[in-house]
Amino acid sequence: MKRIIWATVVLSAGSPAAAAPLPDPVRAMIETALATDEPQTIAAVIAVAKRANPDSVAEIEAMTADHERDLAARARAKADADRERLASAGVFSLWTGQVELGGSWSTGNSRTLGLYGGAKLKRSGLDWQHDLSLRVDYQETDGQTTTERAVAAWQPRYKISPSYYAYGLTQYEHDRFLGYQHRLTAGAGLGVVAVNNPRLRLEFDAGPAVRYTSFYDGAPDEQRLAGRGGLNMKWTPWPRLTLAQELAVYVEKENTTAASTTSVETLLFGPLKGRLSYAVQYERDAPPDQKRTDTVSRASLVYSF
Repeated sequence: MKRIIWATVVLSAGSPAAAAPLPDPVRAMIETALATDEPQTIAAVIAVAKRANPDSVAEIEAMTADHERDLAARARAKADADRERLASAGVFSLWTGQVELGGSWSTGNSRTLGLYGGAKLKRSGLDWQHDLSLRVDYQETDGQTTTERAVAAWQPRYKISPSYYAYGLTQYEHDRFLGYQHRLTAGAGLGVVAVNNPRLRLEFDAGPAVRYTSFYDGAPDEQRLAGRGGLNMKWTPWPRLTLAQELAVYVEKENTTAASTTSVETLLFGPLKGRLSYAVQYERDAPPDQKRTDTVSRASLVYSF
């Protein structure tokens, strides 16, 4: 009889204690934190709840697991809805863009008029992205034209994966003072998105291109094969401030050209932004009476839509 009683006591002492129910105030606090969908808030509240209620850890973890499953289901539903929206969008849908205008006027010892205009359109679909751009610079000093440049481009892009893409390029250029009346460029290549997060996007691309150039000085038209490399960077260190860098370099057998634009823009109000930019155009084969490098500093207003 003593042995039976002793065995019962030992078994009772070794059995685990039943989990305690989670107090209603603690449950309400956890549910409030989970409703925010903020990882840092949820982690902090769960950690405090577990320390204060060690006998209810299993129930707390079950609540967390249910929330994670709900988040995953909502993310899948949103991804499916976005995919369906992009797949069914018409050719005139999904376009975004911006228009940029700037100018200057000075009088005194000399009279100078400067005008600048630019526009960009972008359509990002399920598999394809299209970028259209137009830029015009014009300046007069004492009635004489000193800057006359225009660039228009279309760059379609096929999204191979979130990190890789294939692109095509069609571009028209006119620059009276760098010596060419018309320059047409057609090219293709591959690109990589090196960094892509809400604050920073950095991408590189490269490929071959064919360039046809018609000159002002009566020189024979040229058609050359070139190698092209490009870089695009956009960094938003603060919500109202964005820094950007665009660079394209063409290397030909007897010429090298490069175009770089560095800009900083700040949100003024609504869709309107202010932008300061510095553009560099390099032409190794520029006419003898012209410098190889042109630079333009601009202050302009940008309207986004």
